[in-house]
Amino acid sequence: MLDPRTLYTTDTDVFDDPRTSGLPLLVSLTGFMDAGQVVSQVSDELLEVLDHDLVAEFDIDQLMDYRGRRPKITFVEDHLTDYRPHRLEVHRLHDGLGEPFLLLTGAEPDLQWERFASAVVGLVEDLRVPLVSWIHAIPMPVPHTRPIGVTLHGNRADLIDGMNAWRPTAELQASIGHVVELRLIERGHDVVGHVIHVPHYLSEAEYPPAAVAGLEYLGATAGLVLPTDRLRETGRDVERQIARQVGNSTEVQSVVSSLEQRYDEYADGAARKSLLVKDNSELASADEIGAAVEAYLASPQAEEESTYLWDTDAPGAAPGGIDDADDDGATSPGTGPAQ
Repeated sequence: MLDPRTLYTTDTDVFDDPRTSGLPLLVSLTGFMDAGQVVSQVSDELLEVLDHDLVAEFDIDQLMDYRGRRPKITFVEDHLTDYRPHRLEVHRLHDGLGEPFLLLTGAEPDLQWERFASAVVGLVEDLRVPLVSWIHAIPMPVPHTRPIGVTLHGNRADLIDGMNAWRPTAELQASIGHVVELRLIERGHDVVGHVIHVPHYLSEAEYPPAAVAGLEYLGATAGLVLPTDRLRETGRDVERQIARQVGNSTEVQSVVSSLEQRYDEYADGAARKSLLVKDNSELASADEIGAAVEAYLASPQAEEESTYLWDTDAPGAAPGGIDDADDDGATSPGTGPAQ
């Protein structure tokens, strides 16, 4: 394998700088499953709200398949401008109390996964990172009227125990985050992953409440105070729009009620149990879990639920879905379903 350190560039003194040594590292990479656009919202909020300095920049040309994920460029009348290439960077930020931390953010690599993972492990070791905490989000058959759920995984039992009532065994499609987590654990480094559960009928839209939950979990794990005020305000606007659409349609009310009932049947106080636990409280096998998830997402019921909640022709639905204007005429960009 080629030297992983040639994948990125840094200032020559970054590894000797006490300001970048011994800091927790958050990882927020887009490109894998990102229900509710949680990962992109988390990255954007951290970089837009908090002061930050560039620590390392990866050579994206070595890692990206541009044919699969093409960068954006703007055409203005008769010329091209504003080319926005993909980026993959490590920044040093300061939280709400001035505590420093590192953030690895940008596009998930398409190529050279093992080399990239080795590069990240090398950075963790060179910068003496005490904990790596990363995030992604998946669609789940849960209602928006209940608390956002999370599944935690990694090798820090003190941070994970008590958070997961559901401990399944299942085969998954891997992301680079999974590979990095495995390689970090193999080298004896502490790492915690967060899987945010997003209502499946909102998974194609920006869903700020799930991003708020993601920031809170990342902050709690790493001992940081991360910004959530702007996303909370946007989330309240989105929730009002959803509530208005639900209130105007008995069909949508029925769908949400069904999801609430299913959720509550498997809730035990504050601890979430799996929506796929058997009636006798035993965990289903990996094959049963996988089959149940695939069957649900492919079922007419799931399609009907999503259709009712997003069908702009349904009785009482506002034209354009939840990204329509509020009563005062203000809009919430990006909160409608992706086209």
